[in-house]
Amino acid sequence: MASTTITINGEERTVPVDDTATLLWVLRDDLQMTGTKFGCGAAQCGACTILIDGQPGRACITPLSAVVGKDVTTIEGIAEGDTLSPLQQAWIEEQVPQCGYCQSGQLMSATALLASNPNPSDEDIDEAMSGNICRCGTYTRIRRAIKRAAEISAATPVAD
Repeated sequence: MASTTITINGEERTVPVDDTATLLWVLRDDLQMTGTKFGCGAAQCGACTILIDGQPGRACITPLSAVVGKDVTTIEGIAEGDTLSPLQQAWIEEQVPQCGYCQSGQLMSATALLASNPNPSDEDIDEAMSGNICRCGTYTRIRRAIKRAAEISAATPVAD
């Protein structure tokens, strides 16, 4: 069997699958990283959102070959060890999840948004999050959490 080496959350990982496998199943089945969820399998719901070189991507349709030589970030990679990211902290403070199924994808899209726009407007948030469906309808809480995370980040001094 062939193997492929990819970078996940800053760590090179060699997986014993050929590069036609989809990233979602490599993450879940081969690497036991189950935070990335299977939703629709057609890149329409956003549950499987990961970051590829900092941009949101859909793991359910992304062949492994497409991420060779790129940096992939999953939900498991946005905290700093045991310290939650400002976004994760805000998600808890705003009690965003209901069922929770879509949340990892929501968090990944929001992470990309805040990395490119540290003080997004409601319209910016709506546009960036439009590819992520929440069947529970927690969109208002999601928007509040993103705004809170922006405030937390702005108030946090940057270490030299």
